Amino acid sequence: MSTRASASRTPSVSPTASTAPAAEPPVRFADLLAAEWIKVRSLRSTPWTIALTALFVVGSSAATTLAYAVPNSGPRHNFLPFHVYPPAGYWLLMVVAASAGALALVSEYGSGLIRTTTVAVPARGSVVLAKAVVAAALWAAVGAVVATGSFYVSQAILAGKDAGVSITHPGVPRAMAASALVAPVCALIGLGLAALIRHSAATMVTAVFTLVMLPLFFSESKRWSAAVNHATPGSAWKRLVQDWAPDPENLAYTATVPGSWAVYVVWPLVAVALAVVVVRRRDV
Repeated sequence: MSTRASASRTPSVSPTASTAPAAEPPVRFADLLAAEWIKVRSLRSTPWTIALTALFVVGSSAATTLAYAVPNSGPRHNFLPFHVYPPAGYWLLMVVAASAGALALVSEYGSGLIRTTTVAVPARGSVVLAKAVVAAALWAAVGAVVATGSFYVSQAILAGKDAGVSITHPGVPRAMAASALVAPVCALIGLGLAALIRHSAATMVTAVFTLVMLPLFFSESKRWSAAVNHATPGSAWKRLVQDWAPDPENLAYTATVPGSWAVYVVWPLVAVALAVVVVRRRDV
């Protein structure tokens, strides 16, 4: 009985409120950029792809210059100082950049890693934006190096034929900028296609068709056909690297420089916006 009494006199200890688990700090966008850069850098194929692409593009510029440059003709009669890349060079650069941009997303869908990514970072839109920033920055650097290398290699050959130009020659800075930026533009287009299709082979085929084949279906003989042709990245690049003014009597069928720059801006913006929307709404 005394035990009961002592027990009754023992003050009841109120249970302490369970300590709630500390909320994890939100993932910073800089952390996402670092994570995406690690993913790209850790791929063994990345440096080899970049190196072989640069070697081929610069080599094609040198080979084309040797084949077509006319001695003592002056820079106006040699197309290469303004085009920077020959057709084989810029087609390859566009396709490789688009494929690399697509692989940044479609490879995670194929391996199932996208599930881990979305669990770690529920903000899917931020993940896509981080991928886009890393892809754009990487291929802008690659494009700048390849464009500069192609220009100086071709000019070294043309200088021996008294037909070279300097990098400050009218039209050359614009051509250099357009040639460097065509790579990140195509990389972001590939990223957008990957978000829509989510299949490696189908994404690559669609990228090749969109960037390389589509302009060939639309000539400049009619206004509507020319408008579609000029709205493609490849045609916009061609216009930006040309050092001539359009014929005032035929403006309806000739792309303008501002319009071509607009193509460079609209395509990647639309591609990234679609990628963000699609990844947010679709189940992984």
